[in-house]
Amino acid sequence: MDLSVDQRVAVHVARQPILQPSGEVYGYELLYRATAGANGCSDDLDLAGARVLTDVMLNLGLETLTNNRLAFINLSRRLLLAGAWALAPRPACVLELHEDIVADEEVIQACRQLFRDGYTLALDDYAPDGRADALLPFAKFVKVDMLSTTPAQRREIASRLLPRGVRLVAERVETQEQADEARAMGYRLAQGYFFCRPTTFGAGALPPKRMSALHLLATLNNPDVTIAEVDEVIKRDAALSYRVLRSVNSAAFGIGREVHSIRDAIVYLGLDQIRNWASVWALAGVDEGASETVTLSMLRARYCEFIGRTVGGSDTGAAYFVLGLCSLLDVILDRPMAVVLEHLPLPARIRDALRGMPNTERAVLDTAIAHERADWEGAAAAAALAGIPAATLPEAYADAVRWSHHVAQHAAA
Repeated sequence: MDLSVDQRVAVHVARQPILQPSGEVYGYELLYRATAGANGCSDDLDLAGARVLTDVMLNLGLETLTNNRLAFINLSRRLLLAGAWALAPRPACVLELHEDIVADEEVIQACRQLFRDGYTLALDDYAPDGRADALLPFAKFVKVDMLSTTPAQRREIASRLLPRGVRLVAERVETQEQADEARAMGYRLAQGYFFCRPTTFGAGALPPKRMSALHLLATLNNPDVTIAEVDEVIKRDAALSYRVLRSVNSAAFGIGREVHSIRDAIVYLGLDQIRNWASVWALAGVDEGASETVTLSMLRARYCEFIGRTVGGSDTGAAYFVLGLCSLLDVILDRPMAVVLEHLPLPARIRDALRGMPNTERAVLDTAIAHERADWEGAAAAAALAGIPAATLPEAYADAVRWSHHVAQHAAA
């Protein structure tokens, strides 16, 4: 198989976090397709896999895609036997074998050689039917689908594989209850949508600290806010002031001299840049532990801003940034979105979109959600409703990944 790719076609890529019991990210599975309509294991998927291992890694950078955590990269049979894994940096990657791969002698030999060479392997969608058991001696990770297996099967898999030192990953985890059940069985890693779906809603009032952070968030995202007002808002929060100054003084900007005031930082970088960054940090102040949810909010914000400009021009980007940034506040605050919105003086159309009402803004948000879940057809359909060319979506996601990585890298307290 020729892994060289000359044609410049868009590669659809997304990432899904694999979480530790603490809620911290252990690694990211990179999800990809060559085209929005490509599904399953096909020539297009093989091509996309090679593209992820070449163009995507080179253009975005693996460390940017994964924030220096492990990358779980899917391999089809063709990519495995063709040696595509040689393009993956060994310490940073886990090679995930597709469940459709038949464990014949050719595949077993390839996995044995990878194991000897120090590569880390994972078995995807492992089932207790014995089909993949011949590959178990070479696998460090085994992923088990929570929706296609029974509790008894998952328990049996754990009792058999944990003594062998295999790390179990519960995938397609939809609720916190499922995550807790898997953890009790010995599955120390989990993957799915549970981290961005609330389980229960508290009835009490929001704590003062969270209310203060929400008001800060609302003030920063007032489209008519002035430089003087942003300066005053940021200066009232010592942690926020420190983050702004630390990030603008980083070598990444090459300003040439240190900046000692918030106002100077705003002038150097521009109101929109500072407002966006400060809004993200205000959101982190609202959050009390779900760091990956804040990361996802950042990605959505930048992605919505990027494609939102396609809808209404450059002046509308700030509103769409707010849309994406606030889209997970119900999860972060463990409150219904309707309750959260009572504390946020957002524009009516943004509020409607966050409530799930159909409008252009909601179509933009649905595009972002579908893309992050690697639902390329859903992303293209939602983008069409908003009048956004599907061809812009890969670029939007790449921009969002770069930006969120930059903020995390240069502005962590």
